[in-house]
Amino acid sequence: MSDAFLPLSVPVLAGREWEYVKDCLDGGWVSSAGSYVTRFETALRALLDVPHAVAVVNGTAGLHMGLLAAGVRPGDRVIVPTLTFMATANAVRHAGAEPVFVDCDAYMNIDVEGVASYLDEACESGADGPVERASGAPVRAVLPVHVYGRPADLGALAPLAAAHGLAVVEDATEALGSRWIAGACAGRAAGTVGHGGVLSFNGNKIVTCGGGGAYLTSDDDAAARVRHLTTQAKVDTRRFIHDEIGWNYRLTNVAAAIGLAQLEELPGFLAAKRRCHELYRESLADVPGLTLVGEQPGTATNHWFHSVLVDPDRFGRDREALMEALAERSIESRPVWGLLHEQAPLRGCTAWRIARAPRFWRTALNLPCSSDLRAADVERVVESLRAIQEAA
Repeated sequence: MSDAFLPLSVPVLAGREWEYVKDCLDGGWVSSAGSYVTRFETALRALLDVPHAVAVVNGTAGLHMGLLAAGVRPGDRVIVPTLTFMATANAVRHAGAEPVFVDCDAYMNIDVEGVASYLDEACESGADGPVERASGAPVRAVLPVHVYGRPADLGALAPLAAAHGLAVVEDATEALGSRWIAGACAGRAAGTVGHGGVLSFNGNKIVTCGGGGAYLTSDDDAAARVRHLTTQAKVDTRRFIHDEIGWNYRLTNVAAAIGLAQLEELPGFLAAKRRCHELYRESLADVPGLTLVGEQPGTATNHWFHSVLVDPDRFGRDREALMEALAERSIESRPVWGLLHEQAPLRGCTAWRIARAPRFWRTALNLPCSSDLRAADVERVVESLRAIQEAA
């Protein structure tokens, strides 16, 4: 069996990327003013069946703009799961608001019951919606994350938010290609249910631009506002007249060219990811102490990451020891993110009844998941896991 380094997740650039980038360079259109940005946005709209897609420089910028477009103002509170990447909370802070952290469910996504209990027990009704009793601050939005591509329970969360007058801004940065196939959101793509949704095209995502992101919405006014704010809020592009503070957040033409070529390959990527997930599921079924996190009923995930939960009592090693043992075999793996309510810049924020997320922090480990992962690579990972357990 090969002992070559097996990375966690790397991009697969095997389509028309070189052709499209060369076209940009030959034509001299490399920045935001170029046809590939428009073509990329058009392809996203068609793929996701959403009226508006605004390409932006990265997912964090998209979340920032999405919160502003949803009406989030300085001093507001935004409900965020504690189990997510730091960028989610950073975007809330960029908007001048404060995150309120809630727990996750059995699939690592936002705990809808926890959101409901926070709104019912920690808030009171205000003129414009819920107000947090402890701070007196308005609660303006909820920011669910489709963790590792698994669609969150928006069938329950969206009506709860609507009943309380809260905007839903979806962090779908890991979930391109994920959908609901049953229930209230059936037929919808991740990122298209809330007031707005955001994708990421970072280097390790299922589709990459080398960076990049996109803001999705069915709201005409929100789309127009995001386009305005991400192009420095210009009202006269010839004379450089601006009507408010804006940002230089638009995606470049070169990056969009890469992204367009990648979108053309997405069906193959999704099929490959699903095959690998099934291989992991079948191969790990009889390994004591390792549980592969699956799909929530009624959803079809893109299987961006393949996550196992490590029971140290049954497996014989804890998550940290397993990660180090895999590294000794040149296999990269990675734990979930450090919980946000415990991060130094965020410790003063409200953390509402966090109980399940710490278990995922202690036990979850992500296994190699690149879109070109071969069956032999999965076999190597699984055989290594077996050998590590036997040696424990």
